[in-house]
Amino acid sequence: MKINKEINRRRTFGIVSHPDAGKTTLTEKLLLFGGAIQEAGAVKSNKIKKTATSDFMEIERQRGISVATSVLGFEYKNIKINILDTPGHKDFAEDTFRTLTAVDSVIVVIDVAKGVEEQTEKLVKVCRMRNIPIIVFINKMDREGKDAFELLDEIEQKLGLHVTPLSFPIGMGYDFKGIYNIWEKNVNLFTGDPKKDIEETVKVSDLSTGEIDELIGTDSAETLREELELVEGVYPSFDINAYKSGHLQPVFFGSALNNFGVRELLDCFISIAPPPRPKQSDVREIKPEEDKFTGFVFKIHANMDPRHRDRLAFVKVVSGKFERNKPYLHVRSNKNLKFSSPNAFFAERKEIVDEMFPGDIVGLHDTGTFKIGDTLTEGEILQYKGIPNFSPEHFRYINNADPMKSKQLNKGIEQLMDEGVAQLFTLELNNRKIIGTVGALQYEVIQYRLEHEYGAKCSYENINVHKACWVQPEDEKSEEFQDFKRVKSKFLAKDKAGQLVFLADSEFSLQMTQQKYPSIQFHFTSEF
Repeated sequence: MKINKEINRRRTFGIVSHPDAGKTTLTEKLLLFGGAIQEAGAVKSNKIKKTATSDFMEIERQRGISVATSVLGFEYKNIKINILDTPGHKDFAEDTFRTLTAVDSVIVVIDVAKGVEEQTEKLVKVCRMRNIPIIVFINKMDREGKDAFELLDEIEQKLGLHVTPLSFPIGMGYDFKGIYNIWEKNVNLFTGDPKKDIEETVKVSDLSTGEIDELIGTDSAETLREELELVEGVYPSFDINAYKSGHLQPVFFGSALNNFGVRELLDCFISIAPPPRPKQSDVREIKPEEDKFTGFVFKIHANMDPRHRDRLAFVKVVSGKFERNKPYLHVRSNKNLKFSSPNAFFAERKEIVDEMFPGDIVGLHDTGTFKIGDTLTEGEILQYKGIPNFSPEHFRYINNADPMKSKQLNKGIEQLMDEGVAQLFTLELNNRKIIGTVGALQYEVIQYRLEHEYGAKCSYENINVHKACWVQPEDEKSEEFQDFKRVKSKFLAKDKAGQLVFLADSEFSLQMTQQKYPSIQFHFTSEF
């Protein structure tokens, strides 16, 4: 059957890491090997005007960091690959957490010199909670860094992973000679010539012969033999079922900047990574091979093309086949919607498609209908779970800096909040608007985008808020709830969906409120 064939050739994965570990560079090189681009953009260098394909927002080009997830689809060896390149910076973590609901597997990038960093720990924790299969790529092997075994230990201890190397470095930094590919049983020699798209690969079936000594020198060959013997003794052999169930994580070494070790990673990835997986809804588990289409919105991007003021909803196809011009039920509003120009993505380049299969990401033009977490079906009433709003860490009043542009400001705030860039709370007392974000850098992004995409200017004002909690009373008419609303009236606000939120000004105040009103539940995510 056609749908099963299409499902089996799909691989949808996210690339996650701490900032500057080389995640966007690796994405570029995967596209290069897939023949999707002819020339990789220099991600760091400001002298070269060509920027990374996945960093297409103006602010990303200026800063040299990713601030939004971008979707890149391409074909490689008859496998349809969908990469979701996520922001590494902790201030944009919420976008990354939501994106992880749409992937079937993940590649975690680690810098050889810095090892496991804080943001990587948080993201891997989310992957492990969901049992997402993980491949680890240790990057920048052409620079001095930590010993390979030390790094593998650190990954196991800090990330709680169970690793097995599928490639192993020959030296490091100035002495870096290449990589022995345990998966394919060959040696990849490193020349350090960045102009070469693909390095020389030599098949080595038996390491005990002198062939390897001639290639890399006797000392390096002897060290490699000892290290591989140690790998064999210490780490489990690769088991594809353990990997797919999230219990074993293969590790690759390489240098994305020099196109080195990337092909090995990609070849192994397409043969072991899982095709689209079933997903749990509020009523039942949905399998990809089901006849009827279902999908969910995991991201909304306003102004992908600032000239056209367009909004796109990114929908992950979970089951069945999505078809152009076919009516689908928007479950939350109970309305049927048709889409005349659904898009497939290549960063900001889009093309109209007639059909999409499970695992694919389809872009739907949106006039304000969609919210993150919305479900589309062929009529069945169900809702996909697990795409909550998190309680923000930073809070500021937002003020209009140009009274002539209040309409543009309101529209801009509304659209950016729909994107999930930040959260908007409106105080019950005086209707003042408060923006809550996961990281302080988001405020700069919002200010920049309001000015450059909507022609509106805003200023911020500090407000003393420690935590935002969604309020769920046992009984809305109870005296306790009415007393809570009266006593805490100046700390109460509504979120964009109209849910009641308590803005606690300190940890102590929050604890005292929880004790005083035991029948009211205070939630730190909006999905309860």
